[in-house]
Amino acid sequence: MELHELGWNAFFAAEWNSAAREGERPARVIAQHRGLWEVAREFGDCRAEASGKLRLAADEGADWPAVGDWVSVTGEPEHGMLIREVLPRRTQIARKVAGRRVAAQVLAANVDTLFLMMGMDGDYHPRRLERYLAQAWESGARVAVLLNKADVCEDTEARRMEICGIATGANVLCISAATGAGITQLDCYLETGQTIVLLGSSGVGKSTLVNRLLERDAQATSPVRTSDSRGRHTTTARQLFFLPGGAMVIDTPGLRELQLWDSEAGLDQAFGDVEVLAKHCRFRDCKHLGEPGCAVAAAIREGELEQERLENHRKLLRERAFLEQKIDKGAQQKARNRVKIVNRAVKELYRRRERDGKE
Repeated sequence: MELHELGWNAFFAAEWNSAAREGERPARVIAQHRGLWEVAREFGDCRAEASGKLRLAADEGADWPAVGDWVSVTGEPEHGMLIREVLPRRTQIARKVAGRRVAAQVLAANVDTLFLMMGMDGDYHPRRLERYLAQAWESGARVAVLLNKADVCEDTEARRMEICGIATGANVLCISAATGAGITQLDCYLETGQTIVLLGSSGVGKSTLVNRLLERDAQATSPVRTSDSRGRHTTTARQLFFLPGGAMVIDTPGLRELQLWDSEAGLDQAFGDVEVLAKHCRFRDCKHLGEPGCAVAAAIREGELEQERLENHRKLLRERAFLEQKIDKGAQQKARNRVKIVNRAVKELYRRRERDGKE
């Protein structure tokens, strides 16, 4: 397989040629396991592990290889390969890691198109999609919304029009991964060398769509709960698959939560209608909480904007502000720790000089 078939282009070639890389070769990460990665290039697929230098860099906060990354490798497939460096990413889909730790988790890298999937069964949840859209627009990738399970929805066009109203700038398509209905609409995204990632909650049909595009059963699937149409985590790891037509698709485990990370521009785009309305408020610092001349409140009264959408926007803004505060505190603590280390080193230097002088 040629590098361009793996998604290699002028961007990565320029990054590669910007440094001396004696004995190194470019490869793409196609799967991630515990402590090991699977990479692909002309020699085919093989396992690789991180070099000591890369592990030390990761401890300092550098990026750990993610599925879709381009990396430099050394060694031979039959004897084991080492990942020396992660090349700069053209796009990335990231979220805050689950729990209290303030850090980013890259779900996929160097993606051309992001398919946001939502079922038109009990999984249908426009407010959750707004959260996904905010992070999707931040990624730098092209975004398309796939409304799956058209075979169980009585009015797919009504659902599509509702989502078009909140996913401005994204193509919204109704499909059925189970029956194949509407799948040909995806052909324009599946050109040779193009990388697509699927993102959505458990049970939305991501693995079923992967199997449909691969024309074989590569991913396990399972039925959803009848109570809420939510599924079990049949996909447990991120993995890149090569489609028959030459495109690549990254399947991801269903997300129980998608906490925002570095999402300022994405939020502005996801809620562009609210931002435009706010510019017409009488007061520049209007909070849309009953102030006179509030254009946002007027739009809600006239049915042009949903109150729930405004509330969700406020919620996500608070979440982003809280995260930024945490990140700043973390940076301040790191700076304080560096000062302490320097001060201890200076004190130790003076102690040694004093001891040397007495001798």
